[in-house]
Amino acid sequence: MTVFDLDKNQAIAFLPMAGGPDVIKFDPGLKRIYVACGSGAISVFQMDDADHYRKLEDFPVQKKVHSLAVDPETHRLYAPEQEADGKAVARMVVYEAVVR
Repeated sequence: MTVFDLDKNQAIAFLPMAGGPDVIKFDPGLKRIYVACGSGAISVFQMDDADHYRKLEDFPVQKKVHSLAVDPETHRLYAPEQEADGKAVARMVVYEAVVR
């Protein structure tokens, strides 16, 4: 993931993600960035300030997660799953953010 400063027209940070990144969501309350990756992970990053970012983890989920929603009040992350252990499913998984 590349964090880019549009005012300065330059990259601020380059951070590794899990394979197959698809969608990025930001939780402004926790200053967390979540990236759903089709490989079976949600990459989680922390914005320490406008110029400093760090990776927290690659949180394991089922493969082929291509959407995310973040509730800015509860800080819950919602991820619809279309596959579980190689079998088709239609379910919503809710993840609770852990404050570090």
